[in-house]
Amino acid sequence: MDQKLDPEVIEQIKKCCKDEASFSKLEELFGELFQRYQNTKKQLSLVEQAIKHDYDSILITDLDLEKPGPKIVYVNEGFTRMTGYTKEEVLGKTPRILQGEKTDRHVLDRLKERLIEGQAFFGHTVNYRKDGSEFINQWDIHPLTNSKGEITHWVSYQRDITDRKESSKLIFDANLDFDNLVEESKKTFIDLDVQGNIISSNNSFKSLLGYDADELKTVKIWDLVVDEDQDEMKSLFGDFDAKQIEDKEYPWEFIQKDGETVKLEGTINYFVSNDETVIRVHFDNISLRNRIIETLKKKKSSLENIVGKKDEFTLRFVAGSDGKTGCKFVSENFTNITGLNPELILDDGIENVIHADDLEEAEKALEKAFNGTSSSISCKYKTSDDNYVSVIQSFKPDFGKDKETVESVKSVAMIELEVEK
Repeated sequence: MDQKLDPEVIEQIKKCCKDEASFSKLEELFGELFQRYQNTKKQLSLVEQAIKHDYDSILITDLDLEKPGPKIVYVNEGFTRMTGYTKEEVLGKTPRILQGEKTDRHVLDRLKERLIEGQAFFGHTVNYRKDGSEFINQWDIHPLTNSKGEITHWVSYQRDITDRKESSKLIFDANLDFDNLVEESKKTFIDLDVQGNIISSNNSFKSLLGYDADELKTVKIWDLVVDEDQDEMKSLFGDFDAKQIEDKEYPWEFIQKDGETVKLEGTINYFVSNDETVIRVHFDNISLRNRIIETLKKKKSSLENIVGKKDEFTLRFVAGSDGKTGCKFVSENFTNITGLNPELILDDGIENVIHADDLEEAEKALEKAFNGTSSSISCKYKTSDDNYVSVIQSFKPDFGKDKETVESVKSVAMIELEVEK
């Protein structure tokens, strides 16, 4: 045996045995069970290592969807980092412990409907950490089945997309009429078998092309694209070979039911369940992306300052032994963008370079970052020609080696648009 049994366990085995032969047999059996446990633990650790960079959190629940809901039977370390709950605190409870006032009931209802149907689900809503703070949780939920094909559990791959949502809110003008465009831009995907048959597709894909689920099950995926794209699709999906799939985006032009066409960009992934390979293709709507850009150009003459300008500068703040904070690093682009000497901010603070109206909010964001919480704000920086430049500024804590003590705060400011003083 690679691992020896704990002495206390051996002592308990001895007490339960009537003679040395019985003890030897029990010790051998317990040893075999212990070795299986160690092997399973090692395999699970390898799986977690392999997937920990793809998702922030992984959670597995049992099948029961009735109240109080499915019970949590497994969470990985990413779940603890994302939510603040330990494994011991959540095992046996339901994922509802993460829900709260701002959790979207409509999303939860759709989630339950999909799970009742035995279908995968993709979506996001507001969840709550153990300390009560909010974050936007993106789910990718799939059924786990046994050897008979029966669903036994649900696995939920989760990601904290709060920063991405905050940046979107700051960049795009809330007064622009994007309701329909945003609705269409939700995640779109299909699942295929290794012969190119459509196993399932989400509502976004069906609505985009105008077909219902039954109609899609009667065609191959390449039947839905223009002639120029059919050969490539047949080579990829006609007799699927995972080795030929490249890590890239595939642009295809799909034909909608009404005869119109739409350009989609696909990324290909696959997974194996009960020795059956399922190919998942996620789509980005290129046509929609172009329409959004055109709409922005018409609605906002300074669009190029928002999405076309890549200028940004970085500031780093450090807490001294006396508890005071000061700026210890200013990137070169700070001067390129503002025209100001970095000495105005080094060893002091941002009060010398930031608009007075924004100073209080910026200082609060900096204080939150030193307490371990990231945030983003929109503020204005002074320029050498007595104007101001508007930026989206993100404050993020830099953790020390022990990952508990905040040593410094990194602040990245991205140009939004120039404004008059």
